[in-house]
Amino acid sequence: MTSFGFQIIAALILGIGVGLLAVAGGASADNETPLFATLDTIGSTYVTLLKAAVVPLIFTAIVASISNLRRVQNAARLAGQTLLWFAITAFISVVIGIVLGLVIQPGARAGEGLETGDPYTVGTWWNFLLGLVPQNFLGLTVSSGLDAETGAVASTVGFNILQVIVVAAVVGIAALKAGKKAEPFLVFTESLLKVIQRVLWWIIRIAPIGTFGLIGAAVVKYGWDKLTSLAWFAGAVYIGLALVVFVVYPVIVRANGLSIKQYFSGVWPAVQLGFVSRSSIGTLPLTERVTERNLGVPRSYASFAVPLGATTKMDGCAAIYPAIAAIFVAQFFGIELTLVQYILIAVVSVFGSAATAGTTGATVMLTLTLSTLGLPLEGVGLLLAIDPILDMGRTATNVAGQALVPTIVAKREGILDEELYNAPRNGLPFAEDLDDDETGSDAGEPDTKKEPVTAG
Repeated sequence: MTSFGFQIIAALILGIGVGLLAVAGGASADNETPLFATLDTIGSTYVTLLKAAVVPLIFTAIVASISNLRRVQNAARLAGQTLLWFAITAFISVVIGIVLGLVIQPGARAGEGLETGDPYTVGTWWNFLLGLVPQNFLGLTVSSGLDAETGAVASTVGFNILQVIVVAAVVGIAALKAGKKAEPFLVFTESLLKVIQRVLWWIIRIAPIGTFGLIGAAVVKYGWDKLTSLAWFAGAVYIGLALVVFVVYPVIVRANGLSIKQYFSGVWPAVQLGFVSRSSIGTLPLTERVTERNLGVPRSYASFAVPLGATTKMDGCAAIYPAIAAIFVAQFFGIELTLVQYILIAVVSVFGSAATAGTTGATVMLTLTLSTLGLPLEGVGLLLAIDPILDMGRTATNVAGQALVPTIVAKREGILDEELYNAPRNGLPFAEDLDDDETGSDAGEPDTKKEPVTAG
């Protein structure tokens, strides 16, 4: 009962049951019953809590991770190897997506009644490059719109995550170049990161409650009726995700002399949370913890590689999904793709992952792919109805890969604590006394005192 994994699974089952009960009581996306409203409020409140921690977490995590490179031997080589493996796994994933799109033909099998629509956000290479330039230090954006019913102008404040990443990276590099004079700033940033992570841990602890609300509301909003017309597309995406997680990743793990069972038992707590939260950034603290404590990656390297992966390592959102979706759109509109266009799909997937920026931004990646190929962006509207259902699997795949690459690089560079990697998973998942171990290891000196995080 105290196992985090058990609590998440129990919440999933209970949420599905209560969601079906709400549907039986007449709830639907257009009919908000009290039970449905309660489920939706619980789920949306939990997501809001996660989002509230995203900006300070990203900024402090990236600044701290870059500064941690000063403690790592061969830091440039480790960074290069990390980016190389990001690209390798992304390429393999996009090839799987292309093959599945051609074999299953989801666009040709789409059901009737689908309507095209304008995507709510559009990604292009030009917009992506412009988006790298910060408008202000916080990456703060304000958008205004006219309420059709009241005629009032409503404004919302948001953050451009990509700009926050750029600002954080520049600040981190500048702090490294400043040398000793920047030490107080770096110490403060690392301390602030600890505080933010502690707050986020409190949010993660109530993940089962959020899971219950999110899944229950999803059953009502995105029930099986919406999957009917896009069943072949959804099936192709989940087959691709399953092939990457349960075939490609195990092959890579085994090829590097590591236990497949230990990899899955070690990473599973983060995969579960990623599936529910649909946010790689929201799952970042747990991903980093299991990478260090379960998979044996030194903290000084993991604190760089995992945050980098949470913002750019997207095998689900940026490789499999846009590949299958682009082929779906082409097939639906009767457009024949050329060999050059298939190559472009792979290129965009390998080099355009940063456009997703660690949030639920696969639509941005898809529109970036479609605009590069010259395919109609209206096709994105065909897929929005079931996007939340697909996003669960995509994010779980992303998180599994974000823990895999640092593990493989650490093993190949001889800095992986294999004793910790192969240890039984019987630790306490949220032990307060283990959270703030200030004696975290440097590369080459893994901290073997850490107890593993149990997956239940």
